[in-house]
Amino acid sequence: MSSIADHIAPFADALTLRERRNGILASNIANAATPGYKARDFDFEAAYAAERGLGAGLLRSDPRHFGAGQAGQMQLGYRVAVNPSLDGNTVEASVEQMEFAENSLRYQTSLMFLNRRISGLMTAMRGE
Repeated sequence: MSSIADHIAPFADALTLRERRNGILASNIANAATPGYKARDFDFEAAYAAERGLGAGLLRSDPRHFGAGQAGQMQLGYRVAVNPSLDGNTVEASVEQMEFAENSLRYQTSLMFLNRRISGLMTAMRGE
């Protein structure tokens, strides 16, 4: 028998990772004029798979089990700049703004799915 948490966990995990990524992207944008600053990011798909225990083809049968990946650990890397500035800064404002906008849209979409899932569960509990 699955719990309510099992039904909303995938969306909650996605929201948490999207929020973390927005923070990283916002930091990149804020440091666009900082000499030597290196733009950071992480692969959302890989981080989500690790968070959900989907790494290496292994599935968790219970949320209390440890996954194959390290949950909560994302591999933060450096973005490779097409045109790094002379002062060593690798932030490209247009790239960061596009990534931020896309991630924000995906955050809103995940939130909408989560709200709909909770709504459906509430309807089922009321017996409607």
